[in-house]
Parts: sequence; structure tokens; C-alpha cells
Amino acid sequence: MGILMSMTGFARESGTLADGTGFVWELRSVNGRGLDLRLRLPNGQDALEAPLREATNKRFKRGNISASLSLRREDRQRLTVDKAALEQALALALELAGRIRGSMSPRAEALLALPGVMRTEQPEPDAALEEAGRAELTAAFARALAGLAEARQAEGARLREILGGLLAEIASLRDAAATEAATQPAAQRVRMMEQLAALLGEAGTARVPEERLAQEVALLAQKSDVREELDRLGAHIEAAGALLAAGEGAGRKLDFLTQEFVREANTLCAKSASVALTRIGLDLKAAIERLKEQAANVE
Repeated sequence: MGILMSMTGFARESGTLADGTGFVWELRSVNGRGLDLRLRLPNGQDALEAPLREATNKRFKRGNISASLSLRREDRQRLTVDKAALEQALALALELAGRIRGSMSPRAEALLALPGVMRTEQPEPDAALEEAGRAELTAAFARALAGLAEARQAEGARLREILGGLLAEIASLRDAAATEAATQPAAQRVRMMEQLAALLGEAGTARVPEERLAQEVALLAQKSDVREELDRLGAHIEAAGALLAAGEGAGRKLDFLTQEFVREANTLCAKSASVALTRIGLDLKAAIERLKEQAANVE
């Protein structure tokens, strides 16, 4: 039995880069008609987009995937002294201290606190370190994709059970509809005789040729014949079961099949000539709708 993949899943991958920057990848996936990757990257990480999309396209065929990257950078700024400014401030402080009798010599912390004496500067960018960081982030994204695939596979196993149960329910209702449909011609004849009796009286119905009655009943039976719909429904059930067993890539075909399920159930209800068959048809439509909702999550 092949692997059935859901389009629903979540994965998280975290770590620390060589420069001390912490990172977290979070990936979320929901159902979609095709494959759509939405990336949220911090400023300066646009170069990652192309390889990330390529890796996603290799891993998945369908699903709306949201991927976000969070970076926790360490403060890489460093303090440095503007020596020219410090010398100028020191000279002015000493000159002022010499003019004021009893004045204390200027303190170092006071001089450093003066505006312009201390300043911050960023270290020079390290191209090799930045390239290594991008490589690690790309590798971590690949690990997150693998985790997402595992989550989608686990959800796919649960989906297979749910879909299998719904197919069994639909097959049971289909069989019940076939049993009820087989009684329709006789029921239609009885109903026609009752209607004729009400219109013409008992004596009037006796004068209606048996051949004409048979023709009318046959015409009604032809109009309400649902054997073709039931046969096609049975074939669709078998095809859906085969798709679940095959697993990979079953989603689009299941989408198409569920539309065919709906069409046959609608026609069956439209042709129904009895309350019982209509009730079965409505139950059938409800089960098919649940099947359609669940099948929409299969990749």
C-alpha cells in the first residue's frame, strides 16, 4: 500500500549560526489546489528565496505552505574612543581645573561620558561567515521540510482511515438504494391502479386494457430507472478505493471522483419514485459531501 499524504502539517527547526545568531524556522501547510509557498524572511536574507523554493518544489506537489524565519542576533556593536575628541576634552578640562582654585582633576568616566568621546561601530562584514550562515539556514530549511513531510504523512494515514470508512458507508447506502430501486416498478403499478380507481372507480379501471397499463408502468419504470447511476457509483467507489491504496498523488483524482459521486447521487434523487429511495439518496449525498471535504486535504 502506497503512502497517502495530507496537505496539512506543521514543522519547526531551530539552531545557532557560527556568528552566534539564533534562528527558528516555522512551516505550516494547509490544503490548496496547487503548490504555493509563502516566505517571510528577515531583511538581508532575500538570497535564500530561490533555493528554498527549489527545495520545496522537489519535496511537495500540492498545498499552501507558509514558511517564516526568525533571527535572534547578538549585539555585535562595539564601543570605541574617538581619541581626537578625548584629547580635546581632556585639554579643556585641565585648563578649566587650573583656573579654579581647589578644583579636582578631571575624572576618566566623566570625560568618557561627554558627547562624541565614545561611539559605537559595527564590525566589518565577513563574506565567508555570511555565506556559511546562508548555507546553514538552507540546510535547516531542508530539515524543516522533512519534518513537515513526516507530519503530512502521519495526517495522511489518519485521512486514509476516515476516507475508507466513508467509502464503506457510501457503498452500504448504494446497496440499500439498489434494493429499494428494485421494488419501484411494482410500487408504481400499485400506485397507478390506486390513482385510476380514484378517478374512474373500480369498474372504470377494469375497462383499461392490461397492455396499456403495462405500457404506462414500463414508461414510468424507464424514467425512474437508476441502475446506470448505481452501476457508475459502484465503479467510482472501487476507483476511489484503488486511489487510497495507491497513495501518492491521489488528491487531484479524488477531487474529480467526488464530483462524479455528487452527480450520480443528484440524479438518483431526481429519478426517485419513492420516499424511501429519496431518503437513502439524501443520506448518500450527505456521506458524499463528507467524503468530498476530507478528500480536499489529500495531496
